[in-house]
Amino acid sequence: MKYLSTLLLAAGLLWAAPGRAQQVSVIKFADLQKRLSQQNDTTYVVNFWATWCAPCVKELPLFEQLNTTQAGKKVKVLLVSLDYASQLDKKVKPFVLKRNLKSEVVLLNEPDPNSYLEKVDPKWSGAIPFTVIWNGKKNKRATFEREFTQPELTAEINKFLL
Repeated sequence: MKYLSTLLLAAGLLWAAPGRAQQVSVIKFADLQKRLSQQNDTTYVVNFWATWCAPCVKELPLFEQLNTTQAGKKVKVLLVSLDYASQLDKKVKPFVLKRNLKSEVVLLNEPDPNSYLEKVDPKWSGAIPFTVIWNGKKNKRATFEREFTQPELTAEINKFLL
């Protein structure tokens, strides 16, 4: 009986795993702002991107690699899609599924970028990719309005972890 229970559990897990897609939450800026102001010892890496932005798509694997290499450490990667909320099911979810993104992905549902750009960073022109790295406990924050290379991203993260 114990063998049968184990077998059924394993079969259930195998059957459920392929259908389990990455969730993409739709959030408002107020929700994101709460995350951007956490004062703990975790280093947050928040990348603003869109499915139609070639440099954004090109650098996403770097953030995925960071998410994997820092697993179990106090580093959290958040990928913030700036696609229109109406594109969630047609473009964003299929994009995330096709690329097998494991980092947390949210879609920022704000129709007017001018309402939040300056709140994220006064110097942000609105161009993407745009990345914010911060650690509230260490009172460190850096922003980047450009595409990263792997050595550049690693160097910037190391400044927060050392």
